[in-house]
Amino acid sequence: MKRIEKVYQYVLEVTQTQQPPTGVTTAEVAQALTIHRSNASKDLNQLVAQGKLFKTTTRPVHYLDIKEKQREPLTSAVPSYKEPLKAEQINMQQASSIQKGKSIFNELIGSNGSMKVQVEQAKAAVLYPPKGLNCLITGGTGTGKTFFAHTMFEYAKAHQLIHNKSEKLVVFNCADYAHNPELLMSHLFGYCKGSFTGAEEDKDGLVSEADGGMLFLDEVHRLPPEGQEMIFYLLDHGLYNRLGETNKNRKASVRIICATTENPESALLGTFVRRIPIVIQLPNFNERPAKEQITLLRTLLTLEANRIYRRILIDEDAVKGLIGSVTLGNIGQLKSNVQLVCARGFLNSIGKEEVSITVNELTPSIKDGIIHLVSNRQLLKDMTQYLEPQMLVTPGESLLPIAEDPYELPYNLYDIIGDKAALLEMEGMDQENINNFIMTDINVHLKSFYKDSQLTFDAENKLEDILDEQIIKLTKEIYDYACQALDYLYPASFIYAMGMHISSFLKQIEYGQSKRRINVNIKNMVEAYPNELQVAKGIKDKIQTYYQVKVPEAEVYYLTVLLASLQEEKMSGRIGIVVAAHGKSTATSMVQVVKGLLSVDNIRGVDMPLEMDPRHALERIIQSVIEVDEGSGVVLLVDMGSLVTFSEEIEERTGIKVATVDMVTTPIVLEAARKTSLLETNLRELADSLKKFRGYMAAPSSLLVNSNLSGSLLGKPKAIVAVCASGEGTAVQIKHKIETSLSQILEEDIKVLTISLVNMKEQIAHIEQEYRIIATAGVIQPDIEVPFITMEQLFSSQGEQRIVDIVHHQLQSKEAEMTLDETSAKQVCLHYMTESFTFINPTKVLPIFWQGTELFGQCLAQSFDYSFTITMVMHLAGMLERIMTGDTLTAGEELLKEKMWQDIYQQIIPGITYLEETFLIKLPVAEIYYIVQLLQAENE
Repeated sequence: MKRIEKVYQYVLEVTQTQQPPTGVTTAEVAQALTIHRSNASKDLNQLVAQGKLFKTTTRPVHYLDIKEKQREPLTSAVPSYKEPLKAEQINMQQASSIQKGKSIFNELIGSNGSMKVQVEQAKAAVLYPPKGLNCLITGGTGTGKTFFAHTMFEYAKAHQLIHNKSEKLVVFNCADYAHNPELLMSHLFGYCKGSFTGAEEDKDGLVSEADGGMLFLDEVHRLPPEGQEMIFYLLDHGLYNRLGETNKNRKASVRIICATTENPESALLGTFVRRIPIVIQLPNFNERPAKEQITLLRTLLTLEANRIYRRILIDEDAVKGLIGSVTLGNIGQLKSNVQLVCARGFLNSIGKEEVSITVNELTPSIKDGIIHLVSNRQLLKDMTQYLEPQMLVTPGESLLPIAEDPYELPYNLYDIIGDKAALLEMEGMDQENINNFIMTDINVHLKSFYKDSQLTFDAENKLEDILDEQIIKLTKEIYDYACQALDYLYPASFIYAMGMHISSFLKQIEYGQSKRRINVNIKNMVEAYPNELQVAKGIKDKIQTYYQVKVPEAEVYYLTVLLASLQEEKMSGRIGIVVAAHGKSTATSMVQVVKGLLSVDNIRGVDMPLEMDPRHALERIIQSVIEVDEGSGVVLLVDMGSLVTFSEEIEERTGIKVATVDMVTTPIVLEAARKTSLLETNLRELADSLKKFRGYMAAPSSLLVNSNLSGSLLGKPKAIVAVCASGEGTAVQIKHKIETSLSQILEEDIKVLTISLVNMKEQIAHIEQEYRIIATAGVIQPDIEVPFITMEQLFSSQGEQRIVDIVHHQLQSKEAEMTLDETSAKQVCLHYMTESFTFINPTKVLPIFWQGTELFGQCLAQSFDYSFTITMVMHLAGMLERIMTGDTLTAGEELLKEKMWQDIYQQIIPGITYLEETFLIKLPVAEIYYIVQLLQAENE
């Protein structure tokens, strides 16, 4: 019996014994069935959506059999304003609209504005006789392509172009199978018995399922060329064939809607694009007018108000922050941010009739949205006429025409918050710590959901932060092999788990630790997985061939367990993991990363803010130990202090064996999760191996990069040095850019230091006494044999990857090639100024700085390349911003007396005069001094 069926059965059994029936809460279901709280909420809400259960409007929410709905309702805690409309009311409204001939597109925000042309295109595509026109929807991530396709389908139904319930909209994301074209094709078109290993019977594909209805192909650019050819043959002739058939004699009448985030001309076959007569380009959120942006925000807030059953009152600045925080994620990102701030506001408003959202409920990244919005003066001006000091949103105020939404949470987060807050209060926790604890939980819930809901192989772009490139390549081959051989589509986490397993094994070979005994329990367990055992033997052969190493027989058994454990049914008897660390979110952040990569559930994180009493932290750790124990003990991963001493008392109070490992890092947590999922060790061996763990980024010395660094040098902390004229201003921006990129690299702890051109050699020598410099970046390359990142490289689209490459391969890192022309050089400058400054207008000042730099060159009879021009323009931009804020650079009298700088100063006076007269300002002498330093460094 599936979990959701058990949940349904439990609700029925309980309510039948109640007189009168009062229902059950999410917490009661979770406790009775021993399942996670969020899983219980997800299943209960899904049963409500299926019409099997209904839920009350009380706090906490109770769930009852739908048959009990006509009974007297429970006492409602809902305020006296208008109740939110229920699902059946929504459907009735939509049906009424259809009967009146009202177009569902009228409900679409922007249908008479930025989406007017797109709506007309969609209507034409649906209504064009006799069977409509196939179309392609393009637009960035989160612009609403899936939502728009659902709207087109509803429009077709409203106009009776789709009649039967069997004629439906079938959704298929081509990215889910992009690395296995054969599996992709079999899902799309079906397959014949015997067409590949594991094809034991004939099976229809999604084309057959969509016959008479619509087929929505999302991320269609991930469809291989042969798949595109089969699709356009279907478009032309209405015929297709299953995988394994030679003749195209199967018929299907399917309206096809495709969607892509890429440029169709470059990402799709020309023959495919020519067969799609209508291309609908959806605008990015930032391209929509101010009124639509505010309306979209209000609609998303209404969805949250419906869940909370309360009004939401949001301040003007919070509205600006939310709208300004939207970057590449578009409406999808806005929805995620709205859910986060509403959750924070709900937590702070428990017991009140209204949820109040101010700037205090915004996270730092969302608060930055206010600054981004201020820099867009025209949008802010347009928005002002629609904004009020406070926006009031009431449940049921507005409705979206389509209920399905890929960004929809599968559970009611507010139920979880309310129940957990009440529980923690009963345990005696003070309000501040309750808020800190639950806010961390909210972040984990939301981030893990959005990661999982969009987790395709695009996630592999982050693998290089963890694994060696060659291991990634081999692991992808193994993934395709395992999926085909076992006829099972493994999740994307397979790549991480298998890759780390192989990396760890190769690391053991490197250090002469590859010999291990075959555990009898593991060997007995493997007998239940004969198919996985055969595949594991094949994987063993691939590893041996790829790396030319001997793989012991014992490894086959652990590979078998890995293949089995990555399938849906989780194995029992694992060692539990509890991560405990000081800080408000340190432990839970590490756990969140591990859960996202490996999809494990035997792990908990316990944050310990510095102000929290150690005894209270101990109680929370004990509760977590009890939750994750499966009978094999628990490894406690801690950072420092009193946490290290807890294991003995935990064992005494719980009877659970606990082993403690200190100095915890994210890679150590990853390794612990990987090993416990394989049951490959006992508690003591696991703890010992984690204490010796050296990371994933190495492999056998004969295969991977060897380090020639001395032992003393390797013992020093790493550093990247940012160089600018003064060591301030631009250097701070360089430092921020590098630190942002480094935050993506899980296992590295690298310091970013800033220095000026003045006495640069002495400063470098001083830094080398304490740090191992692995790279330099900025306006000029110091005389040190490490990779150098120019300003144009750093602030271009290649910047982050350049830093990642250097960190992971610093001894053999090649220089990133970058071909610059004037247009691309100016784009780099514009990007830098837009991201770095608040008060200057990049578009207006760039031509002036560019001309000023050319004048400096003419004064010195030099011709500057684009690389130096970018450097000087960026420096001048920082100078102007400093002058506007009254925070200009200073230089000592001794520096200003140097003859060299005074000589160059006299030569560049025409350029200085041009800048002063254009901006109507007087340049401080110290600022001119650092301009000269740049010019002098370039001349050398």
